[in-house]
Amino acid sequence: MATRQVLAELAAAYRTACGVELALESIGGVDAAKRVAAGEAFDAVILAADAIDKLLAGGSVLAGSRADLVRSPVAIAVREGSSVPDIASEASLRAAVLSARSIGHSTGPSGTALLKLFARWGVADQLRERIVQAPAGVPVAQLVADGAVELGFQQLSEMLGAPGIHVIGGMPPGCEIVSTFSGGICAASRQPEAVRALLAYMQSPAAADTIRRHGMEPA
Repeated sequence: MATRQVLAELAAAYRTACGVELALESIGGVDAAKRVAAGEAFDAVILAADAIDKLLAGGSVLAGSRADLVRSPVAIAVREGSSVPDIASEASLRAAVLSARSIGHSTGPSGTALLKLFARWGVADQLRERIVQAPAGVPVAQLVADGAVELGFQQLSEMLGAPGIHVIGGMPPGCEIVSTFSGGICAASRQPEAVRALLAYMQSPAAADTIRRHGMEPA
């Protein structure tokens, strides 16, 4: 889901540049990986790099086809109009988290990394009852806007332009969370060379400005 908007724009640009129509389906990463592993007839899959590696190991993605596309940082948001906590340093972020009524995170790799950070801080047990995991396919930004969580953590690309929230910044030095999203050719594809060309385009300088506009960096 973190890449759905940038992929839609890149697909449109690829259609203009190469005349190739792409049919995109954006769903939660866990569900996407399950469907590819089950052998559904997809040509390409784009997921967090570690999820692509698992599909490679299981034979659902062709060996040697992993293409790293974007690096996506995690941002922090509060509800629009709410007070803004200090998150300039790791110590101040830790204090903000400990004082928050509730903390939201996603089901994806950023959520896993955030929980590991809480464990490193030694506050995981203290926060357990206040942590809210967004249901698959539901943006953390929506939970923040609805008031379901006070402090939300998710990929910046999913926060940008979301209504009802204020993005207060990225993770401070020492606790940055950056996910790499990669593409791969599905073993079920009947046109692997066409997919290879698509992934090469997404890695090319032609895609860089679009990627940055969506709060990410080329991988």
